[in-house]
Amino acid sequence: MKPLIVLLLVFAISLIGFKLSKGTFELAEAGRIAMSAMLLFTAIGHFAFSKGMAMMVPDFIPNKVAVVYLTGLLEVAAAIGLFVPALRVWTGWLLILFLILVLPANIQASIKQINYQKGTLDGPGLSYLWFRVPLQMLFIAWTYLVAVR
Repeated sequence: MKPLIVLLLVFAISLIGFKLSKGTFELAEAGRIAMSAMLLFTAIGHFAFSKGMAMMVPDFIPNKVAVVYLTGLLEVAAAIGLFVPALRVWTGWLLILFLILVLPANIQASIKQINYQKGTLDGPGLSYLWFRVPLQMLFIAWTYLVAVR
């Protein structure tokens, strides 16, 4: 829920800022700023809650904490890449692939009732998927619209 709030709030602020400063709404640029802010926000979680996030990584993947740190760094790189014109489309496609690949970790977290912030097994459970899966689809569509298209 928090990443969605960050995305929408930064998008709205960016749109207002563009309208006031340039006299026009810069939808794609505001969308990239919002996606970048959301990625930086979620990347912080990879470092602040690495133990709990490691619990989300499927069992067949070794070095779970290192994977969590790596995916956090990938989110930071994507947040930057969205603003490099020569890399924007590649960043967009790689970010879409990344969002697809991390979805199983979110599904596993729901099945195992992982509370990634506490590193415990008292999370929201399967009901969380009713929100998380559509949210992931929104992030994918958003990325496509602001970076690839």
